[in-house]
Amino acid sequence: MSKPVICFIYRSERKADTYLYLLEKDDFSQVPDELLTVFGEPEFSFQFELTPQKALAKEDSVTVYENLEQQGYHLQIADDLLIEQQLALKNLN
Repeated sequence: MSKPVICFIYRSERKADTYLYLLEKDDFSQVPDELLTVFGEPEFSFQFELTPQKALAKEDSVTVYENLEQQGYHLQIADDLLIEQQLALKNLN
């Protein structure tokens, strides 16, 4: 069983229903500059404790947990974005 981590969630000012998960509050050093350019100014939304077993509304908790541990961030994008936009954003994740 993996240890819990605290996630800090930021919403995009430019993209509806697009969120950035971080392990450290206000630490965007692991996030690629290209992603931050597309994302816009991150707006802090909330924080919570995450484990791979925790159920999340729109994301797979194991994927989120692994992305946070491996790359220091996770990008959640809206389901209704055009597939081209999704692929472009996912390539930055």
